[in-house]
Formats: sequence, C-alpha cells, structure tokens
Amino acid sequence: MSSEFKINANQQQVLQQSFHGLKSHCLSFGEVLAQSFAVIAPTTIPASNVGLIVALAGNGTWLSMVLGLVGLVFVSININQFASRSASPGSLYSYIVKGLGPTAGVICGWSLVLAYLFTAMSVLCGFANFSSVLISHLGIHPSSITLLALGAGIAWYAGYKDIQLSAVAMLWMEGLSIALIGILCVMIWAHHGFALDMPQLTLSGVQPGSLATGLVLVMFAFSGFESATTLGDEAKSPLKTIPRSVLGSVILAGLFYVCTTYIEVLAFRQSGVDITHTEEPLGYLSQQIGLGWLGELVGLGALASFFACVLGSINPAARIFFLMARHGLFHAKLGNTHTSNKTPHIAVTMCSFLTFLIPAVMALFQIKLFESMGYLGAIASFGFVTVYILISIAAPIYLYKINSLRLRDITFSLIAIGFMCIPLVGSVGIPGNQLFPVPEAPYNLFPYLFLIYIAIACGWFMCQRLRSPKMVNKMVKAIDAIHIRFDSDVYGNPKRGKK
Repeated sequence: MSSEFKINANQQQVLQQSFHGLKSHCLSFGEVLAQSFAVIAPTTIPASNVGLIVALAGNGTWLSMVLGLVGLVFVSININQFASRSASPGSLYSYIVKGLGPTAGVICGWSLVLAYLFTAMSVLCGFANFSSVLISHLGIHPSSITLLALGAGIAWYAGYKDIQLSAVAMLWMEGLSIALIGILCVMIWAHHGFALDMPQLTLSGVQPGSLATGLVLVMFAFSGFESATTLGDEAKSPLKTIPRSVLGSVILAGLFYVCTTYIEVLAFRQSGVDITHTEEPLGYLSQQIGLGWLGELVGLGALASFFACVLGSINPAARIFFLMARHGLFHAKLGNTHTSNKTPHIAVTMCSFLTFLIPAVMALFQIKLFESMGYLGAIASFGFVTVYILISIAAPIYLYKINSLRLRDITFSLIAIGFMCIPLVGSVGIPGNQLFPVPEAPYNLFPYLFLIYIAIACGWFMCQRLRSPKMVNKMVKAIDAIHIRFDSDVYGNPKRGKK
C-alpha cells in the first residue's frame, strides 16, 4: 500500500473533513443504479429525442449508439479505477484532483456542473414540451414558463427533502417507462414481420462525418451514467455498488438504445413519415398499429422519465457544488447541509433555480422548447466529453502513483480517449472536409462557447488561488482524507494495491 494512505495521529483532524454531513449509507444498489439511469433517462430518446439524432446520423444512428456504448464502457472502466477505491459527493472532480492535480480537477468540476445543469435544463424543456402536448388533448394550454416552473419546483422539493425519496421515485419512474417502451417496440417490430432494414444494416448514405456528428447527441443520450459516483456518502457499500452502477447503466442503456432505434427507424421508413420532424415517434407508431392506448401510456412514462432526469441531474450538480464549496471554490453556504433532511439544501435550491431560469429566458425569446432541448443538450455534451477524457487520462497516472498500473490499464485509457475524440471532431468539424463538415448554425458555435466558459472558470480559479494561497492545499488535504477513510485500517475495505 502506498505510504500516502497510512494514518497517524496527526491525520485524524484531516480525516474528519471526509465526513460531509449527508445522510450516510442509506441507498441500496437499485437506488444507486436509479440515479445513473435517471440522468441517462433512456426512455426519453426513443419516446421523443431520437429524431434529433437521426437528423444527424441517418441510417447510421444505431451504429452511433454502438460506438457510444463501446467508448463509454472503456470510460466507465477508467472511472471505476477510482470508484472501487474511494467515494465522495465530489464524483469525478475529486478523482481528477487525485490523478491530475487541482487545476485539472477544477476544470472537471466546472465542466460537470455545466453538464448536469444543462442536462437538467434540456430535459426540463422536454418535460414542458411533452406535458404541453399531453395536456392539450384535454383542451388545456398552459404557458411554457408555467410548465417549466412546475417541473423545476417539484424536482427542487424532492431533492431538498430526502435523497431516498428522490432515488425511489426515480427507480419506479424509469423502470416502468423502460418496460412499457420495450413492450411497444416489440409489438411494432412484430407488426412489420420482424423485418430486416437493409438501408440501416448497410449504412446507406452514411458518411463518417455524420456518424461523428451524431455521436455528439449520442454522448448526451448516455451522459450522466457516472452520476452514481456523487452518492459516495449516501450509498451502501459504495466501493461495490457505485462501480457496478456505473458500468451496468452504460451497458443496459446502450442495448436499449440500439434495439429501439433500429425498430423506430425501420417503422418510420415503411410508414413514409419523416421521423426527424416527429415529436412523439412512439405515439405515432402506436396509432399506426392500432395500439394508441399503449402509446398514451408510453407518453406518460416518458413524461415521468423527463421529470426523473431533471431531478437526477439536479442532485449530482448540487453535490459537486457542495463539495467544491467546502474546498473553498464557491461560497461557503453552498457547502451546508440541512439539519434534519441531511441534504445539500442550499446547493439544491440554487441548481433548481438555474435549471428553471435559462429555459424560461429562452422561452421568452420565442425559442421553441423542442429546439431548446437540442441546443442545451448539445452544450451539455461538451462538458461530459471533457470530463470523460480527463478521467481517462487521470486513471493510469493515479494507478502509477499507487503502484498498481498495468499495461491493460494504459490500453483502456487510450481506447477511451480515442472514442471520446470522435464526437469532438464531429462537433467542431474540419473546414472544407466533406467527411467531417463544420456543423450548421448554431451548433457550430457551441464548442467555442464551451471553451470561453472553461477559460472563465480557469481564470476565476487562478484569481482565487492568488487571493487565498492556502486554498489548494486545503482542497488536496480534504480529498486525501476521503481516500484515507476508505483504507482498510479505517473503513474496513480491502487495501488498495495490486489486485
């Protein structure tokens, strides 16, 4: 075992910093898995968003899903190098500080809060859009801002009140939605005689650039699978349940995406309707096969899934703000916990307000909810991809520091980085290149907006570092304390070393 994890009497005070006042060891494996699934929100893709991806990747949409699945399996392996050794509310932020140092960790933290908040905003737009369509059948037409406020307000209450309430609600909502969509898709395929769709299987008309561009939104479709790592204080047996949730959520969501995407594209081709302009694809297909009632149930399930994703995104964003605030990177009050609820209530409140504010402003400027959903989701993808690349670089360096590095760890790191570079190239494009064309406006601007955001974050960190030179040392000691807590001498877990 590396000497950095040995405990002596002088470290006891530092060790106390690793206990954060959250409700400890209350979540089962199913509830931890539900957190990852809630942010992934797999039911929202086939029920509403698949047209956005098909518009970019065409007949290669299913292959974009496969590429996303394979790439993120390798990313999850790199994440689990850390998650199997320590756990905290700081998620990948604390892991990257451990592997690459404070500056990279801060870039990761700011990228994650942007990614989770913009995911919450995107799916809140989806919630408002989908609920507007469903409620309109009753002759009721509430404003977009009213629906945005309703979704954000209910999510705030659940996140403020109790993490177990949040987890159980997300588990049931996602589980029922996935089951309903699975049943409907099988019946749609059966209606078409379980046909093979040769244009999809032969990738008719698909260019590498379209696959790469499609991967940007595919990354968003998978994004959040790592959010279970923010439940380090609240999960039971976190060194086991969290790694299993991270890897398991990627595999299960990926298989679900590949199957449902293939069936929907096939069914729309035979119906002669353009899937890219259909906001309720499964609702339409259910009507075509005479099972409109099942489509209505799927619609309700998708609405619940949108809400679960809003809640599931606010929870990890709040916990990252919470831990970074305790390290001096944000206002200290964001690092407070509620006396009785044991939740980061101030951070949850701020995240919920931001989640409502930006979509509401976009709605005031007459940007349609469906368009806002795509824009905000694409921006969130840059935050996730940046973090996935950083964690894949950090993993082998961290393993080297603790004398556990193996050749296969380096290989897994390089493969993960290579896969994550594909959506980056697709999102930026190469001027004058037909294989990787520059995306159309406004998507062509998003990479540069993200870079400006990261530059501002780095500048802010440098200013804080100059004003408070001890801040970085405090951050590193606090994160070291988390790793110390999970050493066998303190926490009863197996020693970190070569397996």
